[in-house]
Amino acid sequence: MSKILVDTIDTRSGTSNITIGSSNASQITLKSGATLTNFPANTPAFYAYGTNNQQIPNTTYTKVVFVSEFYDTDSAFDTSTYRFTVPSGKAGNYLFTYNIRTEAAFEDEERLIVKIYKNGSAYEYGTSETRSSKSSMNMQKALSVTMNLVAGDYVEVYSYHDEGANVQYEQGNCFFSGCRLIT
Repeated sequence: MSKILVDTIDTRSGTSNITIGSSNASQITLKSGATLTNFPANTPAFYAYGTNNQQIPNTTYTKVVFVSEFYDTDSAFDTSTYRFTVPSGKAGNYLFTYNIRTEAAFEDEERLIVKIYKNGSAYEYGTSETRSSKSSMNMQKALSVTMNLVAGDYVEVYSYHDEGANVQYEQGNCFFSGCRLIT
């Protein structure tokens, strides 16, 4: 095996790509503990949770509040407006996921609808519903969606139900998360 010792590898004048290995190369091995730098990351990324015992009125689309965060790499989720806003220079494809679960039992063919809004308009939604008058269950809806966003676009979660009275969301079972995808 041959060894090349250098401090810097750079392209020749007029070129912009460096190729390591030939078309036969299938693996590049780094020394154990080596660190690679300057690679793109799936950021911004956030995970918001905690609905603060929010009461959701019957038959009204209502913004879901998420008052706490596990992480927020770019401070892009605002816990006072409950929305994620794409930071400057961070346009791209994003993956968002949410989970909403009620404390109330639904029955008699009632529905829980949860929508992701982009810039104030419904973008995607998911529905859970009871199928017969004999069923009674806590409703839950989870959804993942990808969106192409530019700086300044914002994303929020709204919900709707027709249970007949206000419902409260389970504190520990509601979250909203997202990250920019490396493309």
